[in-house]
Amino acid sequence: MVYAFIKRFIDVVGGVILVLLFLPITVIAAIAIVIDSPGPIFADTPKRIGRDGRLFKLYKFRSMVANAHDLLRKDAKMAKLYHEYKHNSYKLKNDPRVTTVGRFIRKHSIDEIPQLLNVLQGDMSLVGPRPYYPDELTEQQRKYPQTKDMVKVVLSAKPGMTGYWQVSGRSEVNFDKRIQMDAEYVQKKSILLDIFIMLKSPWAMISGKGAV
Repeated sequence: MVYAFIKRFIDVVGGVILVLLFLPITVIAAIAIVIDSPGPIFADTPKRIGRDGRLFKLYKFRSMVANAHDLLRKDAKMAKLYHEYKHNSYKLKNDPRVTTVGRFIRKHSIDEIPQLLNVLQGDMSLVGPRPYYPDELTEQQRKYPQTKDMVKVVLSAKPGMTGYWQVSGRSEVNFDKRIQMDAEYVQKKSILLDIFIMLKSPWAMISGKGAV
């Protein structure tokens, strides 16, 4: 398929260029993370759901305290916070697990830069639907049962570093609307749409609009 070939070509060439372009920022971010708090440089989170439901390890700079994923789900002291997290479409406005450096790199999407490795490996694309955690996807489909068919559409494509919903409000968009937007992207799929989204992405990073 011509679209798939061109999209993969853009992913590989664009991925290599962006890795080189962001190299100085990557080094600075890694050093800042090590100085700011104890723990690994990359986030120690579970695998995400990729195309056709295949699980893959998503690379991301650590923006929270070590073991933050399990801490929220298993620490009794965070039970109320976990309820809020699920109620707010798996987002927290004031997350106490976020580090000082983490707050900055999350706002400007610097924590997402390592996902370029996922793009080069073929697990992700530069543009595509959001990569979800398995438990998040299961729980949100219970909350929004009308999204089940749209989820199937979304999982037929590779997840992306950026996408339609990311440049249209990011965390300010609830799950049902986000899935709808991602499904519409997959159904419309075109190189021109990908280019449009990529051109809007730098402003979303710089402004930090909708980031948590």
